Amino acid sequence: MNSTLYQQIQQFYDSSSGLWEEIWGEHLHHGYYGPDGTLKKERRQAQIDLIEELLNWGLTSNPLTLSQILDVGCGIGGSSLYLADKFQAEVTGITLSPVQAKRATERALEAQLQTKTKFLVADALEMPFEANRFDLVWSLESAEHFPNKIKFLQESYRVLKPGGTLLMATWCHRPLEGNAGQLNDAERRHLAEIYRVYALPYVISLPEYEAIATQIGFNHLQTADWSVSVAPFWNTVINSAFDLRALMGLVLSGWTTIQAALALPLMSRGYETGLIRFGLLQATK
Repeated sequence: MNSTLYQQIQQFYDSSSGLWEEIWGEHLHHGYYGPDGTLKKERRQAQIDLIEELLNWGLTSNPLTLSQILDVGCGIGGSSLYLADKFQAEVTGITLSPVQAKRATERALEAQLQTKTKFLVADALEMPFEANRFDLVWSLESAEHFPNKIKFLQESYRVLKPGGTLLMATWCHRPLEGNAGQLNDAERRHLAEIYRVYALPYVISLPEYEAIATQIGFNHLQTADWSVSVAPFWNTVINSAFDLRALMGLVLSGWTTIQAALALPLMSRGYETGLIRFGLLQATK
């Protein structure tokens, strides 16, 4: 992975994960607010609901025996611990942030799931695992950080057992086909600002992910756009980022984290205009 980007991502999560956990809890991802995004619910519940909805959507057509799960971009272990507990499976989480890996390991101990989970500092584009190892590769809002989407999907394919499933949700930009056509200058500037503050190399559209996965050899692909279901999340974040405790934490976390907080309306506006999309991909090896 590009070493400067690697350092930016690591620094971003090293500096902000403690604050995020203190104010928000263990899940570093969107919440789910019903198919039309109108359900009123407590934010943490919405985040757990997203995990459950994603599992229901992605695994019902291919019910697996899940004994080995890989969580790519595991954060501080939110999904990993949830999946380990739910499926009584062995879950391996990888992240670029040593701070996150250490905290995830501590949280596994607290949850008495240390025998079922392990957390490593590793690159998703060069995974330190043998081929055909995992029943499920889970990637919840991590692919937007990868500077080579093809390499990530190739690696996911390699480490999956035959018949295993890739289940991912990621930030995308709008599809480029149809009347809308290519991104215009204003849209490119909007995305560039998001990339800068969230340490992202670039995002692609959901149809592009589907085309790459097909080319690599994945079968039984399905995709979905859940932008409407998750968009209310950003206004919740904006509201909670500016209470007194959060503001103090932001100041102490440093400029990178402050910039990310100030940029929250960029995501909110991206959903409103249809530029930012929340894409799901499920595929079988």
